[in-house]
Amino acid sequence: MMRGRERRLRRVLVNLAVAAVAAAALWTWGLFRFVDAIPATVADSTTPTDGIVVLTGGTQRLNEGLDLLSRDLAKKLFVSGVYQGVDVRALLQAVKRRPGGLEDRIAIGNATNTTGNAQETTAWVAEQNYRSLRLVTGAYHMPRSLLEFRHAMPAVTLVPHPVFPGHVKHDRWWAWPGTANLLVGEYVKYLFAWSRLQIAAMLDAVGHAAEGKAKTRA
Repeated sequence: MMRGRERRLRRVLVNLAVAAVAAAALWTWGLFRFVDAIPATVADSTTPTDGIVVLTGGTQRLNEGLDLLSRDLAKKLFVSGVYQGVDVRALLQAVKRRPGGLEDRIAIGNATNTTGNAQETTAWVAEQNYRSLRLVTGAYHMPRSLLEFRHAMPAVTLVPHPVFPGHVKHDRWWAWPGTANLLVGEYVKYLFAWSRLQIAAMLDAVGHAAEGKAKTRA
């Protein structure tokens, strides 16, 4: 009797160990796929768009967005994720840029995360009646940003415009602890965002199906 229980327990433990190893392998494979999806260059730096959005996270992003606006690659610039109480003039002063006629073409939002960035940018795009948008953010942040923005504004053409912070090492990223920690963290956030959107889509589908059945019965 005891031997049978021991064998069953051993099988359960072995199965759990195999499942854990398989899950770890799948997670690691996904991490490397995620890093491979991070852009290494700006694929399109010349196509004009209706608007530009910069997701705050360093002066490099904002300076890049301002340079694009000054080259008239878009009509207006929206800076998403600015601290409460900071206006456009103060924002330009913070990056040591003179208005140069750009101040009236810049709007700001106060989102605190990437989901909020997508939501407030969607509202701005709808207000401006824009159909295309250049998205400026860190290269490592681009996959999750595109995931959120494409979900929030599926009818808007998005042009990714990554910037490349010097402290983030794309080549041999696993050999740099700071970069590795950053990318692993971003990968985890991406998985959570993807899961949240998938669950929301399934719930919407179930809701629509239930509504359809209710109408049919009526």
